[in-house]
Amino acid sequence: MFGFLGIFEIDRDILLYVQDHWRTGILDGFFKAVTHLGDAGIFWILLTLVLLCFKKTRKAGFFSAGALAGSVLLNNVILKNAIGRVRPYELIPELKLIIARAKDASFPSGHTAASFASCIAIVPNVKKRYGIPLIIMACLIAFSRVYVGIHYPSDILGGFMSGLFLGIMANVIGNRVIKWWENRNALKAETVSEAGSTETEQSVSEAGK
Repeated sequence: MFGFLGIFEIDRDILLYVQDHWRTGILDGFFKAVTHLGDAGIFWILLTLVLLCFKKTRKAGFFSAGALAGSVLLNNVILKNAIGRVRPYELIPELKLIIARAKDASFPSGHTAASFASCIAIVPNVKKRYGIPLIIMACLIAFSRVYVGIHYPSDILGGFMSGLFLGIMANVIGNRVIKWWENRNALKAETVSEAGSTETEQSVSEAGK
């Protein structure tokens, strides 16, 4: 129990520090816009659809799609409902929420989980100059959830860990599926080639008779 209370106190202190020392009119508008890019994973979904349109990036698109689907299942369906953590603005009277209230539970941050799941799935499969901006975007979306007051910092940590796991698994499983498929096609082609060679040899043999 003491551990949970300690985490809550740290979360509260960080939230109030950000509110009292970092919030400004300009940053409020900026982080409101950033946080809405993560609503329902819209930025990452649109990015995934774009990646799927081109052959060179289709692999990254498929991996991202798998990671995002996993994030919805693990975080939004399972963890949020199982843990049922109350939002910070419900328990911290001094905290001022600057966007609309959320209807679901707080832990883990779905925005953060989806952002890092998609980002980690994509980055190893695209050029570095594209990967770095995606990492920055994921970090901005994650921080924006604390800035606007809708998530505890520990929600963000949970979402990050979940997203990291899902992004890595998307690459591991995806690459194994691709390798299996390539081996399968190679074996099939080899079988067809051998069958063709056998038929040719039989034809030559029969012609010789």
